[in-house]
Amino acid sequence: MSEATVTVAAELGESRYSWGADEHLVVQIAEEMTLAANFRVMAISSGLAGKNLAGVLDICPSNASLLVRFDPDVLAPATLEASVREIEAEVAEQESLSITTRLIEIPVWYDDPYTHEVGAKFRDRHQRPEGSDLEYAMVELGLDSVEQFIEQHSGAPWLVSMVGFVAGLPFMFQMVDRERQIELPKYLRPRTETPKLTIGHGGCFACIYSVKGAGGYQMFGITPLPIFDPEQRHEVFSDSMVLFRPGDIVKFRPVGEAEYSALETAAARGEDVYRIEPVEFVLGDFLADPNGYNTRLLGVLDGR
Repeated sequence: MSEATVTVAAELGESRYSWGADEHLVVQIAEEMTLAANFRVMAISSGLAGKNLAGVLDICPSNASLLVRFDPDVLAPATLEASVREIEAEVAEQESLSITTRLIEIPVWYDDPYTHEVGAKFRDRHQRPEGSDLEYAMVELGLDSVEQFIEQHSGAPWLVSMVGFVAGLPFMFQMVDRERQIELPKYLRPRTETPKLTIGHGGCFACIYSVKGAGGYQMFGITPLPIFDPEQRHEVFSDSMVLFRPGDIVKFRPVGEAEYSALETAAARGEDVYRIEPVEFVLGDFLADPNGYNTRLLGVLDGR
């Protein structure tokens, strides 16, 4: 086992196994979200899916844990736990964890009028009643301008660590050193309204609101590209009504009003406006040189 593998294993510690009623096994890999913890979750989930165990009904990976729903009349709980523990041990011994995944570009109209209008309606629920959520983020992070914040937010990729809460909503963790993580609190009290396709942020996680509804994350902008389509009208949703999968890597690209409107119209017509490229993400290579790795990774979108 390499030094890097030993370090990651020591950092994660021992997983906690517990049961949710009669049909759910919960495996808690770590108490906090890290790329190492999330990679182990995804690797265990993939390994369990590959075993095709009779009685396993669903495997739900999340930020630092996974939940397995099973039929206890077909698969004994002890047998399932033993299988998952065996897979986890195999994953912990791997020299270099990697995933074959997708790099997805998401255009964002930052500082848009839609989230501005909604944010203004709910300033009494916000930490900073004056200004906007973007200005709050700028001040909270000690930055000199909103433009500097947008550069920090869009300058490095984000890993989709889980999908859920509402249909198709991705939780995303920025792939940078811990000290550069954007961390911001949610609203003091949730809003009763959030525009559809809002780019939000709470704690260390970014998200995209797949539908209009309540929410408490800070609002930074809006994307013109649907991420949830129950009717599967666009070709990108031919395999699933949900765009994102755990393990996807997202690159936010700032756009202005004109490009936002053009992309929104083109997407509604079913045109090929989604930029998605297959990539191999190697955790050890990223941890060794995050900035260099991100530069090479994002170059895939530009054909570099």
